[in-house]
Amino acid sequence: MAHPAARRRTILPGSSRAAVGATIAGGVVTGLASAPERLSRLFRRRFPTVAVTGMTGVGKTQLADRLAGRNPGDGVAEVGSAVMERRTRRSPRLHGFRFLVVPGDNAATRLAALDEVFHDEPVDGVIHVVANGYATPRRTAGTTGTATAAREEQLAAELEDWAITAHRIASMAVRRDKPIWLVIAVTKADLYADDLEDVVRYYSPGSGSPFGDKVDELRALAGGAKLSVDVLPVSSQGGDRSSAIPAKRAAAMVDALATRLAQLSGHV
Repeated sequence: MAHPAARRRTILPGSSRAAVGATIAGGVVTGLASAPERLSRLFRRRFPTVAVTGMTGVGKTQLADRLAGRNPGDGVAEVGSAVMERRTRRSPRLHGFRFLVVPGDNAATRLAALDEVFHDEPVDGVIHVVANGYATPRRTAGTTGTATAAREEQLAAELEDWAITAHRIASMAVRRDKPIWLVIAVTKADLYADDLEDVVRYYSPGSGSPFGDKVDELRALAGGAKLSVDVLPVSSQGGDRSSAIPAKRAAAMVDALATRLAQLSGHV
């Protein structure tokens, strides 16, 4: 009786064995080559990237710090950053977010950051930060002392800043196969705690306000089905004894924003 191995060699000629071997080897190589891509997709689902946009002084970095569970430290940080800052939020269930805080100044670094998050490596979602006209003014270069700006000027600057960002969001949305999401975070809520409902309405689509009309225009450009919009109040610095928003409520606002991000990203 022929040895089993010999029988297999008789049944399967050398050329066929070579072809099968090449097929298996090719499959292994293909699997190894695609493994990084699969891992990248898995990581992206678990840790989606989020652009944090808005004009200088609205509190983008402070909000990203709160969402990432970082302590910003004591004292008031210098208003404005010339470079894109990165924060990461991690949960015990191996989910989280990678926040890319876009500089607020109209400088070359800001334009480069906008290109990166909306064109070069498009993000999964956007937190656009506004402050109801209470953005901290930035001093003119080379000057000292406290900067001042009228609230009406700050509201006008918010609209101008939003027009730039909304154009980038619409451009990204029309190129994407899947819907994207936008959360408008209304910060410094402790400064107008008694008017929160009216302020949130001002930034909401369909409100008829100057900002709401701009949001409606964005949804028309991007396609309403391709862009979801939420408006949430938040207080990144509330909680001291003189604040209109106690620490527990301020923390709940940040938690509500984090929960909504998790819902939008499919984490819950």
